[in-house]
Amino acid sequence: MKRFENKVVVITGGSDGIGLTTAQHFATEGAHVYITGRRQERLDEATKEIGNGAVGVQGDASNLADLDRLYELIQRDHGKIDVVFANAGISESAPLGGIEEEHFDRVFTTNVKGMVFTVQKALPLMKAGGTVILTGSGAGSKGLPNLSIYSATKAAVRSFARTWTTDLTSQGIRVNVVSPGMILTPAMEKYFRDNNEVTEDAVKQMIPFGRLGQTDEIAKVVLFLASNESSYIAGEELFVDGGYKAV
Repeated sequence: MKRFENKVVVITGGSDGIGLTTAQHFATEGAHVYITGRRQERLDEATKEIGNGAVGVQGDASNLADLDRLYELIQRDHGKIDVVFANAGISESAPLGGIEEEHFDRVFTTNVKGMVFTVQKALPLMKAGGTVILTGSGAGSKGLPNLSIYSATKAAVRSFARTWTTDLTSQGIRVNVVSPGMILTPAMEKYFRDNNEVTEDAVKQMIPFGRLGQTDEIAKVVLFLASNESSYIAGEELFVDGGYKAV
C-alpha cells in the first residue's frame, strides 16, 4: 500500500520547480494529483511529466474565480481533498528606496492573498486527517538584500501556520510550513540574474553544506509533513536549507 493511495492532493504552482517535483512524488505514491499554473502550455507539459492521471488546471492562485473552478472540479471528481500544498508564489527584488506600489501589490497578492484563499476555499472539502503545507522561505527569517517585500510575505506565511493551527485543530486538520533555503529552481536562477552582486558561488559559501539544494530534497519533506509519519507535528516551520539559518 502506497502512502498516498487514493488520496487527493492539490498543489498550486505545480508546473515547475518545487511544486512539479513534489507532484511527481505524490503521484508515484498513489495520489490523485491536481496542479495549477498560470501558463497553459507549461502546465500541459508538467502534467505529462507527472503522469499517473495528474490533472492540470490553469489559473492564478490569487484569483478567487480560478480557485473556485479548481475546487468545483475536484468536488465533481472526488468530493474531497486530503492534502493542500499551497506552494504558488513569486520572488521579486527591489531595494528599500526603490519599492514601487505595483511591486508591493503583486508580491503580496500572490504570496499572501493567494495562500489565504487557496487554503480557505479548500476547507469545505477537507475532513479530519487532512493536512495543509505552506511554502515559506528562509528569507522570512533572514535579512537578505533587496528582498524586504518578499521576505515580509514569507513571514506572514509563518504566522499563518500558527494561527491556522489554532483555527483548525478542532477539525483534525494539521498545518505546517516547509521553508526552503537556496534551492536550484527557475526562481533561484532568476534571482541570480536580477541581482548581479549575488553570485551562485558566493551563496554556496554561506551554506554549511557548500551547495544549493535540490527540489527533490524539498519534496521529500513535504510528503513527510503530509503523511501520518508527522501526525504529532503542527504549526511548525521546517527549514530545509543545508543549515543556512541554524549555523
